[in-house]
Amino acid sequence: MNRILELVLDLIKRKQVFVSDHGYDELAEDNIFVGEILDGAFEAIMVEDYPDYPKGPCVLVLQKDSQGKPIHVVWGIPKGEVSPAVLVTAYRPTLDRWADDFIRRKP
Repeated sequence: MNRILELVLDLIKRKQVFVSDHGYDELAEDNIFVGEILDGAFEAIMVEDYPDYPKGPCVLVLQKDSQGKPIHVVWGIPKGEVSPAVLVTAYRPTLDRWADDFIRRKP
């Protein structure tokens, strides 16, 4: 498992989570609840890794909501810090941009 994702999951267990303003906006737009994101985090599948992101390392993961529908979530750790896990954004991926497994981007 990816080191950043491991750290994020540990922080979630310890309830050290922050949802960015952008994250809240995107959750509301796609009718996703924070509780679903937190509950599904432990079943997340790594999609992409951004270790050198300027605001701190991030990962894009595929999770499922309570109805089993796919959700992409970007989790990050602030640069130079070890806490909290930041829910940067979350959205429902679409087949026009993603393969049917929602793990591979379409060319």
